[in-house]
Amino acid sequence: MNFPYSKEVLEHFKNPHNVGKMEDPDGKGLEGSAACGDMVAVYLKVNPDSLVIEDISFESYGCASNIATASIITDLAKGKTLDEAKKITWKQASEALGGLPAVKAHCSVLAVEGLRSAIRDYEEKHGMVVEKEPTDEEVVRRRLKHVMNPIKGLDIIRTELVMKIVVNEGNVRVVLDLPSHHQFAAAIKEDIIEKLEALWDVESVTVDFIS
Repeated sequence: MNFPYSKEVLEHFKNPHNVGKMEDPDGKGLEGSAACGDMVAVYLKVNPDSLVIEDISFESYGCASNIATASIITDLAKGKTLDEAKKITWKQASEALGGLPAVKAHCSVLAVEGLRSAIRDYEEKHGMVVEKEPTDEEVVRRRLKHVMNPIKGLDIIRTELVMKIVVNEGNVRVVLDLPSHHQFAAAIKEDIIEKLEALWDVESVTVDFIS
């Protein structure tokens, strides 16, 4: 039986590039779930004048393909403008790695989505979003799918941690089925506020707990 990974995949897996959490990133994105087997976080430092990605790093949880694709994606994005980095595809990542087993193709997709999520985070924080979709309950719900529930290892929507979402004239209220004294309450609240405050028409975010 042929070994499923190319030498390029193994090299990036054994010696990944641009690894580690970045302090005070200009943009960050998180895609996937540890509970599902693969998760990638991408961090960016962007030149505000040229919009060139001057530094990029990642954290990864998962298989060799996951780590290798995140490594190659950060290599491909570094030095590119945000618009150029948005055009990087999972096929480019796979080709740069000498190909991936078909069953692992989703890993390159995950890494690309992590990059795009980090770019979107930067653009939203800097008022660069052209298509300004009005924030409603569905928009909030989509954002909350990117907030992890550390108790279950999945997002707070799929784990039914969100009891209620109220959107009223720029003010968003999220009620969680979690006591305020829970060990993860503060971290989840902080993540929710960060994800929702980036929306262009949101003025305030309130997170309430059941007690």
